[in-house]
Amino acid sequence: MPAFAAVDLGATSGRVTRGEIVDGRFVLNEVHRFAHEPLDAGAGGLLWQWDEIVNQVKIGLKKAMDLGPLDSAGIDSWAVDYGFLTSDDHLIGSVHCYRDSRTDGVLESVTAHVGRERIYSTTGIQFLFFNTIYQLVSAIGTPEYVSAAKFLLLPDLLNNHLVGSSTLEITNASTTQLLDATSRQWDFDLIEELNLRTDIFPELHEAGEVLGKIAGHGSIDGLPIVAVASHDTASAVAGIPLRIDGKSAYISSGTWSLIGVEMDSPITTPLALAENVTNELGFGGTVRLLKNVTGFWLLEECRRNWRLNGREFSPEKLIELANEIEIGKYLIDPDDPRFAAPGEMPQRIASFCKEKNLSVPETPGEYARCIYDSLALAYARTIRKISLVSGNQIETIHVVGGGSANDLLNQLTADATGCEVLAGPVEATVMGNLAVQAIAVGAVSDLVQARELIGRSVTLKRFEPVTRIDWESMQNRLKLNNRVS
Repeated sequence: MPAFAAVDLGATSGRVTRGEIVDGRFVLNEVHRFAHEPLDAGAGGLLWQWDEIVNQVKIGLKKAMDLGPLDSAGIDSWAVDYGFLTSDDHLIGSVHCYRDSRTDGVLESVTAHVGRERIYSTTGIQFLFFNTIYQLVSAIGTPEYVSAAKFLLLPDLLNNHLVGSSTLEITNASTTQLLDATSRQWDFDLIEELNLRTDIFPELHEAGEVLGKIAGHGSIDGLPIVAVASHDTASAVAGIPLRIDGKSAYISSGTWSLIGVEMDSPITTPLALAENVTNELGFGGTVRLLKNVTGFWLLEECRRNWRLNGREFSPEKLIELANEIEIGKYLIDPDDPRFAAPGEMPQRIASFCKEKNLSVPETPGEYARCIYDSLALAYARTIRKISLVSGNQIETIHVVGGGSANDLLNQLTADATGCEVLAGPVEATVMGNLAVQAIAVGAVSDLVQARELIGRSVTLKRFEPVTRIDWESMQNRLKLNNRVS
């Protein structure tokens, strides 16, 4: 039976999953999981512990191979972060975390220099301070930048380490805000306008290509590596049993919530620019029209803060506590810039509420209620924007990823949006990763068949709008109080 290993790296943890096709279904076995977080190196910046991540991936691949032969493995991760390499493929310096402060003010200076319209007209990518474009501009003149032969985003940085490949997969490349979304090539005119070196930009490859076999790493040598849709959201969307009917949207729910629709071509209209929606490339020539919304990062950081102060709360306990709190009493804007950096999240939430003349949460249950209600409101705002830009009348929302197991937020999302919510698969990213590998080796014919296989592999949970809470008044209250500041 066909068998594969999916390496899925998130911003707080990584895992390796063995997936087999058995009786027309994917059967998953998570063989390795590890936590990780960036290291604050002071003046050196906020850095990923890259060597340890690489080591953990190799441990996971070994565990997957120990259970039987594998046809291939594939790697996906979060977007925008990268490493510089020498001409003989040695990593130069460290790998910075996208939350590092080195990009402070860079978005503003870049857009003042070349104009938001100029950047958006070709790239179609939303303006986020941590995009690769601003990271690279902030690196100009540093020893690492000056001595680099090329840069690679993280999945391909790892592929380079394993098989020696030196090209960059296109779904992830599109997140840099330096790729022409229509031609699917680097926008070298923009790159030159920004005074970036054109020679460090690698050649591109499509998802579904076999990059080579692992060599020089002992017991995992010989394992073929397939280029999957290496941006984890691209893999997640490939892993959704999505109805392509113009009425379905998705929320990839994790540390971030990525909310959008699948399209045939990018939309770079003035309205799309005004709403700051993004056109990231997907598998098989598709485009993911979406927006980033802060997700479970807020709750993860609250839990970390409480843990440091000797109080441990499981996600299940926080849901239980939140259910005891009045809906809509505590509200924040999850995308307020103050929430972007790690540390002291409860204090930042309280500060936001005080500044905006909103009720201030005090207990863990109140903080959890605040976050869940605020996320549901943000989802509703974003679905309206995506519907407006795309022209699609959204009736069904597929929620996938770890957040899809949160019944409270799923019900709130249905209530706030007025849409049917279908929750699952939790492992959409892994399934999308496996699906592209299966297509690459000929075990599955195309994405349509792969999604049918995924649909048979999971049971979706349905949520219909039921509560009669006045969500619009909650939105208006948040907007009104936001204007006070």
